[in-house]
Amino acid sequence: MNPPAPLNLNDIHSILFNAHILASIVLGFWSASVAIRNQSISGNFWGAVFTSAIMAAVVLLVGIIMMLQGLRPERLTTYLLYMSWLIVIMPGLFSLLRGRDDRNAAIAFSILCFFNAATSVSMFQRNIIGPWVLPS
Repeated sequence: MNPPAPLNLNDIHSILFNAHILASIVLGFWSASVAIRNQSISGNFWGAVFTSAIMAAVVLLVGIIMMLQGLRPERLTTYLLYMSWLIVIMPGLFSLLRGRDDRNAAIAFSILCFFNAATSVSMFQRNIIGPWVLPS
C-alpha cells in the first residue's frame, strides 16, 4: 500500500475554504435559533463571527502565497473581490448594527451567514477558488 500524497497548497486552500462554508452554515443556524428563542446574542457568537472572518483571511493569505509562487485561479480579480467581501462583511454588519444583540440583529446575522455560505458555494461551482495553476 502506497502512503498518501502530502497536501499541497491547493488542497489546504480548498480544505480551509470548505471549513469557512461550514462555519457560515453553522453560524446561520446558531443565529436563527437565537432569534427564534428571542434571546440576545452571546459573546460566544461574537467570537465565532470574528473567527469566521479570520478564517476567510487565512484562506486569502494561502491564496496570496500561491500567487507569489506564480499560481493563478481562473478568475483572479473575482477571487480577490469575493474573498475581500467574506473578510469584511461579518465585522461590517457588527459595526453597522453598532453591536446590537437583539432578535433583529440575530435575524440579520442569520441571513448574512446563509448568504455568505451560498456565495462561497457559488464561488466553488464557478471555479473562482481554484484549481490554482501556472498561467500558460
